[in-house]
Amino acid sequence: MSQKFQELINSERPVLVDFFATWCGPCKVQSSVLTTVKENIGDLARIVKIDVDQFPAIAAEYGVRGVPTLAVFKDGNLLWKESGVHDVNTLTSLLNDFANK
Repeated sequence: MSQKFQELINSERPVLVDFFATWCGPCKVQSSVLTTVKENIGDLARIVKIDVDQFPAIAAEYGVRGVPTLAVFKDGNLLWKESGVHDVNTLTSLLNDFANK
């Protein structure tokens, strides 16, 4: 998975990674928010979910200490990372900004 993850984040368009856990209540809320964000941004960016219990090495590599944690990558670079639940407008605006840089 790590090799595939590297290929994924090396994309020229932004990739929003949602580090989550199935047992996490706030993660479920964030997931429904991300569904709307995806509708808003279309093909400008990708949204990928990584279960920290299935892929602990990837979570550790990027310093994920709590869930949900969202991170935005572009061309293999980590551009933004924050823990907690974020709203539709903030994430849509963030991805639009990174897509247009």
